[in-house]
Amino acid sequence: MRIVLVGPPGAGKGTQAAFLAKNLKIPHISTGDLFRANISQGTELGKQAKAFMDAGNLVPDEVTIGMAKDRMSQPDAEGGFLLDGFPRNVSQAVALDEWLKAEGHQLDGVLDLEVPEDEVVKRIAGRRTCRNDSSHVFHVTYSPPRQEGVCDVCGGELYQRGDDTEETVRRRLEVYHSETEPIIDHYKAQGLVVTISALGKVDEVTRRAMEALKKSSAEG
Repeated sequence: MRIVLVGPPGAGKGTQAAFLAKNLKIPHISTGDLFRANISQGTELGKQAKAFMDAGNLVPDEVTIGMAKDRMSQPDAEGGFLLDGFPRNVSQAVALDEWLKAEGHQLDGVLDLEVPEDEVVKRIAGRRTCRNDSSHVFHVTYSPPRQEGVCDVCGGELYQRGDDTEETVRRRLEVYHSETEPIIDHYKAQGLVVTISALGKVDEVTRRAMEALKKSSAEG
């Protein structure tokens, strides 16, 4: 299966992508991983991306598209893939359409994870990260530490990262609505979009997603 995963920040795309890719036995291709791999390997595209990122600028579409095409052409992706964070806008979606057509492939579905905006803000703004180890993450509502402000694992100080503040989250949502959300209409016109609620426990959302994708694939 060839699937695109769409949803606002805080929808749990990364978590769901990992579970779905494992269940479907296809690689999970995320934009973040593409950038990190190309930069660490010193590829030409990685060097270009790093130059833009170091200057505080967005990586241009053509660089991102180039990385995605290269990754989708790898042997492990011959039987399909799950895209997370790509395409980010309509021009990237059009480029993906053209590449798939040229390769004799097509998308099997676009999974839209739906989450109310207030829930997104609550999920992200409630995160608290350990200063000693950023992998130790808690949430003031969903997974609070035993002692407020103190990491259960190492006793380090918990703090709210700058990109987790409500103001920053709402700005990220504005960017999502203006840049990424239009790709949903782009794919709806092709009859590819299946929308599910991303509320509930992780395994419940995964089960919901698998059922929706199987139904969509059967209908297609």
